[in-house]
Amino acid sequence: MAKQIKITETVLRDAHQSLLATRMPLSDMLPILGEMDKVGYYSAEVWGGATFDACLRFLNEDPWERLRVIRREMPNTKLQMLFRGQNMLGYRHYADDVLEYFVQKSVANGIDIIRIFDALNDIRNLDTAVRSAKKEGAHAQIAISYTLGDTFTTDYYVDYAKQIESIGADSICIKDMAALLTPYRTYELTKAIKSAVKIPVDIHTHYTSGLASMCLLKGIEAGADIIDTAMSPLALGTSHAPTESMVAALQGTEYDTGLDLKQLTKIRDYFMILRKKYIDSGLIDPKMLATDANALIYQVPGGMLSNLLSQLKQAGKEDQLEDVLKEVPRVRKDAGMPPLVTPSSQIVGTQAVFNVILGERYKMVTKEFKGIVRGEYGKTPEPIDPEFQKKICGDEPIITCRPADNIPPELDTLRKECAEWVEQEEDVLSYAQFGQVAVKFFEQRRNAKYGIDGKRADFENGVHPV
Repeated sequence: MAKQIKITETVLRDAHQSLLATRMPLSDMLPILGEMDKVGYYSAEVWGGATFDACLRFLNEDPWERLRVIRREMPNTKLQMLFRGQNMLGYRHYADDVLEYFVQKSVANGIDIIRIFDALNDIRNLDTAVRSAKKEGAHAQIAISYTLGDTFTTDYYVDYAKQIESIGADSICIKDMAALLTPYRTYELTKAIKSAVKIPVDIHTHYTSGLASMCLLKGIEAGADIIDTAMSPLALGTSHAPTESMVAALQGTEYDTGLDLKQLTKIRDYFMILRKKYIDSGLIDPKMLATDANALIYQVPGGMLSNLLSQLKQAGKEDQLEDVLKEVPRVRKDAGMPPLVTPSSQIVGTQAVFNVILGERYKMVTKEFKGIVRGEYGKTPEPIDPEFQKKICGDEPIITCRPADNIPPELDTLRKECAEWVEQEEDVLSYAQFGQVAVKFFEQRRNAKYGIDGKRADFENGVHPV
């Protein structure tokens, strides 16, 4: 039976997040959005992840305005975002009232599909987000954070997939952020999940280890419904499999995507110009485009590897990288085997660096590592040894409930704190997640609009000068 494979295009979000640290401004996207809207993608991932932070912190751009503009220019394409469960797009857990309001505003401004994940695969941290998305009429996709370890068997993932379906998710994404999937593992896992649930399955993997296209093909053969790809100029390396190549590979088969390669070529030509600009300016490091099978040896995401090296360089201890890479799995084991994805990858990695450079394990413990051991981020995949918890947390109580159950409603307080800056309802959500970074943006926005003398400046379409 023929089964048309659907394509989620990542070039406007994860592709540039992976290759150029999320620095693609809206002005670079705008000229091609109309052509992208004609393709017939299943969806375009355009928002969430690190885009919100990068807009405010580095691009002097309102993330909400970015979303509204893309929505206006791509009326025929479903727009998708990445959402970190109870963390939303920030780096801590938020109260349910803030999360519900964020989902409401995301959908109101143009989001159709919300991909929700939790760094610990703790289903309790996803429940409010799924209910909120469905209440607003959006498609709630839950992503399984894929990782390796004795705990992470096919049965573990199948059981999690069943939980995902049971809380009302509309689809499942196998999210391989560290490029740890191999082709036959992808086949086995996809087959098992497809047999266990009735909802569609999407495969998201990175090209870091050089296996992504093969993984996608084997996943398709095992029954996957959707694959994530990126337009070829911003594909490969730490990004994704190229859209055009996958479309060509499936053409004329029972899995034909139905997408037109000639239309994709127009889009490729545009992004080739951008790629050259980004490489010439140093935004893309050519090393990011190379294959690195070390991902499979060390089992740490590419970004985490470069972070570890950078921390060691600052301490003048880069010769100890091998020791740190051996320490990472030990720290991860102590901390209950969290998948290595934001924020747990940074937490485990930093603690491993301290353990090695100080010459004594846990002589110094970061606030975040203590938080993971204490249960502030949720339930870890493996239980943590109570003696180890006592050593790290002292007499502080261990959190066993859903962490957000301990957070009282905070939306009204946040509204009062940022009242002087608010020009649109959504501003309170920018402030909630990024605090002073958002305030700095609000100040620049006010100065650009009204000038230093308070008179309104020319200000077209809400797009801020960079």
